Amino acid sequence: MAVNMSNIHSERILILDFGSQYTQLIARRVRESRVYCELHPYDMTMDEIRAFKPSGIILSGGPKSVYDAGAPPVEEALFELGVPILGICYGMQLLSQHFGGKVVPAGKREYGHAALETIGRPGDLFDGFFTEGTSSVWMSHGDHVEVVPSGFEVVARTANAPVCAIQNLERNLYGVQFHPEVNHTPQGELMLSTFVRKICRCSGQWTPGQIVDDAVTRIREQVGAEQVILGLSGGVDSSVAAALIHRAIGDQLHCVFVDNGLLRLDEGDQVMATFAGNLGVKVTRVNARQRFYDGLREKLIRKKTQNYRQPVR
Repeated sequence: MAVNMSNIHSERILILDFGSQYTQLIARRVRESRVYCELHPYDMTMDEIRAFKPSGIILSGGPKSVYDAGAPPVEEALFELGVPILGICYGMQLLSQHFGGKVVPAGKREYGHAALETIGRPGDLFDGFFTEGTSSVWMSHGDHVEVVPSGFEVVARTANAPVCAIQNLERNLYGVQFHPEVNHTPQGELMLSTFVRKICRCSGQWTPGQIVDDAVTRIREQVGAEQVILGLSGGVDSSVAAALIHRAIGDQLHCVFVDNGLLRLDEGDQVMATFAGNLGVKVTRVNARQRFYDGLREKLIRKKTQNYRQPVR
């Protein structure tokens, strides 16, 4: 069941993930700018994107080359939404190719610090980004834009990437070859904040403390009057889930704590005291110690037997 986030936030950024190792950092930077965002796979449907009603969209980096068969695409309808879009690394190359530019393999893969030099007339995205015409950035790419698409202008370059930042001010489209989300790009946080606050016009009223309220609202809307069963191990993930769900729906939650006999001394009793006692959560404790002991013993015996049968080399 889809949750209508318009009931929770009117200003929100959508991050489409194309597989970059840094994508979670993009979300973190946006949230640090006090703007709500969500990260979704690149193949999120257009109906889902329209329902999300983003104030702006960020296309992440990714490990593929845009010219490869089966490379993650972007739909034309995305650019018909009329919201600002920022492409990062693969996202910039995707923008370039989509609008008629050309992306080719670079002479050498570039990874590490680079000196970014401004050229042309940088738009609002680069406000305060450059000091005396240059800025240090972090690069990680094996392709570069060789032909700039029609309607775009080059904003910055490095020694190895003559097209390192592009913009189409008329359509509010921007692309950067470097990674502004990482700490190695000192002014990157400022750039992302400028994008979501100034270009996307988000007021910055959201705070990280609202994550719990958001989660509770989502759960309440999704569950409705149904009952929920949760496997509670006592670990961080299931414990946080149990606490949030219980706050949202109370006695509609039923937890099952399977005591496998492998916890620390008295930890099973602590789990019950915390959730059943202190929080008032419905918890059923299942004593499965002997079942786990028997299963482990059988597995160990089987493994030893297999080892004995291995030929001597």
